[in-house]
Amino acid sequence: MSDSPTTGAPQPPESQVPLDPNPVVVYPLNDASPVAESLPTAGWGAPQAPAAAPPTSTPLPPDTVSAAPRGGGGGGGPGRYIAMAGIVGLLAGLIGGVAGYRIAARSAQATHLNVTLPQVGTGSTARAGNTIAGIAKTVLPTVVSIQVSNPNESATGSGFVIRSDGYILTNNHVAAPAAAAGGTMLVQFQNGTSVPGTIVGRDPSYDLAVVKVNLTGLPVATLGNSDSVQVGDTAVAIGSPLGLAGTVTSGIISALNRPVTAGDNSAGSSSAFIDAIQTDAAINPGNSGGPLVDGSAHVIGVNSAIASLGQSAIGSQSGSIGLGFAIPINQAKRVAEQLIATGHATHPVIGVGLDLNYGGPGARIASVTPNGPAAEAGITSGTVITAVDGKSIGDATELVVAIRSHVPGDTITFTVDTAGATHVVKVVLAASG
Repeated sequence: MSDSPTTGAPQPPESQVPLDPNPVVVYPLNDASPVAESLPTAGWGAPQAPAAAPPTSTPLPPDTVSAAPRGGGGGGGPGRYIAMAGIVGLLAGLIGGVAGYRIAARSAQATHLNVTLPQVGTGSTARAGNTIAGIAKTVLPTVVSIQVSNPNESATGSGFVIRSDGYILTNNHVAAPAAAAGGTMLVQFQNGTSVPGTIVGRDPSYDLAVVKVNLTGLPVATLGNSDSVQVGDTAVAIGSPLGLAGTVTSGIISALNRPVTAGDNSAGSSSAFIDAIQTDAAINPGNSGGPLVDGSAHVIGVNSAIASLGQSAIGSQSGSIGLGFAIPINQAKRVAEQLIATGHATHPVIGVGLDLNYGGPGARIASVTPNGPAAEAGITSGTVITAVDGKSIGDATELVVAIRSHVPGDTITFTVDTAGATHVVKVVLAASG
């Protein structure tokens, strides 16, 4: 019997939602005007007014040139000659000004052509392997964009190559639409190659899936060890957020062992319970299924969920607020190996049902499977599990996550409260798939 709650799905302490991808829509800044076909030459501000026309000539005031009283006689006096001289001088000045302007303009143009601003040389494009650029160069060729569709929906997610003969790891909620009737999948590589993909196996309980393409000799991502990850380590997320393939973001490991529920949140679907790695590397819709890698370019997690500021899902355009969650690669590796080998994966269980109405702390057992691991350890209905391996348990979600962070056959220690008496029991995890 599964350890999932008996009714509904437990809600995590904070709102985690899957990274269901959405397309990018770019709107013009001014909806009332067509978008300019070229960049403005006057900067990024408001449209520039046309340049003012050169000022036109304005007649001089009537008295401006008069220098002496007019004499008698019809021919005019000295004032007339002075006026004529003034007009001639003005015309000469205008002609000289135009000529001077043309000479100055040609000189300025010639000077402009000879201006050279200082600039550093091209330099080397090589980067050390432990820089973000070096990590990106190593991992990018192994990351793919996955486009899925069926008659009712279409979406884009991410994945990464785990075997050179065409096996790719991604999230179940990325691959799920392609599993529906009429579903299709297209896998695009960083070099632009696009090929159809098929689903090898899916595991909704861990939100993981393996897909296959008919290609060989593919570059393979190097899997790290998530048990070695420490808070503060470098974290780099690579994928196709909002359909923007090959996007690289960076940050640190913010926390470990975060109890997170993920999945597609659709009606009738089961939630995945993840003992997640938390990162502040920007993760957005479309990053789902892509790798979270460390400072050595080793994959340490599969990006799966983000926290939002409310209960809204990704469909309402929630974005990164620096709270992203990844499935630890050690867990993902085990599931991927089983999916490749058999098409399905097993899960560790103790054989109980949980009481969702219990407010905690701890998780109260609602039912116990006869002869199951919990029954053999003496756990009965009504028992409250308060800790796993010495770590306190706040609610049913945390208990399920703690159990699923192990593998079938592991022995774990429960601190339990039965009828007010606290004691410790050991339970050997069984397998259920």
